[in-house]
Amino acid sequence: MVLITDGGSTKCDWILLNPLGEVVIRTRSLGLNPAVVLEEDLFERISTNEDLKTYFTAVKELDFYGAGCGTKTPVLLLKSVLERIFTNAKVTVNEDTVAAVYAATTKPGIVCILGTGSNSSYFDGKEIHSSVASLGYSLMDEASGNYFGKRLIRDYFYKKMPSILALEFKRRFNLDPDDIKLNLYKKSNPNMYLASFAQFIFDPSENRPNNAGEINGYFYKLISEGMLKFIEYRILCYKEAQRVPIHFIGSIAYFSEDIIRDCMKPYNLELGNIIRRPIDGLIEYYRNNRL
Repeated sequence: MVLITDGGSTKCDWILLNPLGEVVIRTRSLGLNPAVVLEEDLFERISTNEDLKTYFTAVKELDFYGAGCGTKTPVLLLKSVLERIFTNAKVTVNEDTVAAVYAATTKPGIVCILGTGSNSSYFDGKEIHSSVASLGYSLMDEASGNYFGKRLIRDYFYKKMPSILALEFKRRFNLDPDDIKLNLYKKSNPNMYLASFAQFIFDPSENRPNNAGEINGYFYKLISEGMLKFIEYRILCYKEAQRVPIHFIGSIAYFSEDIIRDCMKPYNLELGNIIRRPIDGLIEYYRNNRL
């Protein structure tokens, strides 16, 4: 049996497939980004999952694809943790961009991730190429959940947010400055904390006016500015950008399709597939290519 894992910073999907490609278990844990989660927390989040416990010794192959797995040190850390738990498995750890490519396309294209964090890669039909190293939420991650969460908090405190939205924002979140600084600078997973605020954009309350021009204009400007930065830094960095389709993975992209399309027009970029949850595409890839 092979256990495939799509791990983000916020959540992690686990799928166990038997040799026939049938799903034996499907479960979820908290995020397992080894660049921001401590080793003991990684171990606890996996080892306490009741659905996985039965298979700790039964799994023979474990392929992990995750955020924060783009450099050597976090990869070795996570691989060590997984091997401690799944004692009989051959463990491989790859960056989440690899899973995104497998889920999105079998032909040349640029594949982008817009989730808690953001990333991109170019797939030439055989190999995956990354043009820019990913340095995480504090320096990069344009158009990600943590990027938009950061923008919302700043706009609230700088009084750039429409007043009706500011009132709703204050009702929904703890905006005490000391609490915000505690979560950002003292507690673990500040990227997840920031990304939690981005739900405000895509999950409106019942009290929010549906067609208020000021509100729609604010969100459109907020999202489009982030998308334009992402296009500039993470898509146009590939010389193939105007010759191949651009695919997107993740909830941010899924709920922003029209704005992404608008932002791509001035650059003559072709929008490809938009996939909310890559794990389903990953299952099909394994059924067709690995089992």
